[in-house]
Amino acid sequence: MTPGFIVAAARSGAGKTTVTLGLIAAFRRRGVAARTAKSGPDYIDTAFHAAASGQPGVNLDSWAMPPALLDALLPADGDVLVIESAMGLFDGVAAPPGRSGAAADLAARFGLPVLLVLDIAGQAQTAAAVARGFQLHHPAVAIAGVVLNQVASERHRRSATDAIAAIGLPVFGGIPRDAALTLPERHLGLVQAGEHPGLAAHLDRLADAAKRHVDLDAILAAARAPRPGAPGDGGRVAPPGQRIALARDAAFSFIYPHILTGWRAAGAEILSFSPLADEPPPPDTDAVWLPGGYPELHAGRLAGAHRFHEGLRRFAETRPVHGECGGYMVLGNGLIDGDGRQHAMTGLLSHSTSFAHRRLHLGYRAALLMDAAATRIRGHEFHHSTLADPGDDAPYAALFDAAGTPLGPAGGRRGHVSGSFFHVIATEEPS
Repeated sequence: MTPGFIVAAARSGAGKTTVTLGLIAAFRRRGVAARTAKSGPDYIDTAFHAAASGQPGVNLDSWAMPPALLDALLPADGDVLVIESAMGLFDGVAAPPGRSGAAADLAARFGLPVLLVLDIAGQAQTAAAVARGFQLHHPAVAIAGVVLNQVASERHRRSATDAIAAIGLPVFGGIPRDAALTLPERHLGLVQAGEHPGLAAHLDRLADAAKRHVDLDAILAAARAPRPGAPGDGGRVAPPGQRIALARDAAFSFIYPHILTGWRAAGAEILSFSPLADEPPPPDTDAVWLPGGYPELHAGRLAGAHRFHEGLRRFAETRPVHGECGGYMVLGNGLIDGDGRQHAMTGLLSHSTSFAHRRLHLGYRAALLMDAAATRIRGHEFHHSTLADPGDDAPYAALFDAAGTPLGPAGGRRGHVSGSFFHVIATEEPS
């Protein structure tokens, strides 16, 4: 098995992604092939991982995915495995042991060591107390060492390093405070890798910083082979057809790599098309999938994409069309952009959405689909858009939060068309 480690921190915004990308890019320069994963539901970071490593990444989610699927998806090739945590290392939901969604679940399950990133802005020796808390918090989660971030000076670095070394933890380096190392953000997180201006140059800067300020050899030596698991096919999402028309462009980019890999493994063929380029779905396909993304930033172009609208309507007369989050917004009657302008969408469902009246919807979701099989799936919601008009379609699913609390009906279904703000990650195991 490929030796690996988990890059984690005490909170979001501590520099995990900066450190992760710097390490991956620096390893690649040295001819060390890194395979990558992101703990939890996140589309954007996996794309940055892929850009830095030159290899596709994957998501590993201990709440949404059954254990056998986690085991099956854990990358097993390459020279080193780098997993980036979401939020803080122990942040998850109330759930049975190992199923909270926290990166600590992966560390405990696979026996992978943790590289702890500590943002020491505004502190020095106190960083040792934080590190010691991580050392002692969970007996099955091993902290291999620390990388300091936001280091203000050599004296600052030395003060924190000496205090942390005194509790028996190695400090593998310290990244200086430098605004040039940060990535631009927007309302759903980082600006997407494909839209980042000068991404290659930025990755070079991060690799330079890692080479200059971090002991890469010591980090590679701290990596450990994961504990063997029991891979299985449970939890995989079945393809919606044999030949799937997948919308892919700057407005439709949020689909998890393991979903596409699973569809292909099941024998499906995936054909991409671009609504932003006014392309209709390929006619010789069995189903259309409109993933999430940023349609609210491209509402005017999508409203004027008449060939796309007409082609999708004709397709939906005989074959299934499904939209997730951003795709669901485009399936409705209209979309109100951030400036309050109304844009006509495809009208295949009767709702309308608004980005002018924003409210954050964030969290794990379990869904009972209103289909003949009463399928149960797990996933999440993450959007700022709201329903300006809920419409009158039959609901797509009944939603529940991570604790099992009912959230009511969601989405819409009309004829061959369905959609909701829900993003699927895996099918639910039978109870």
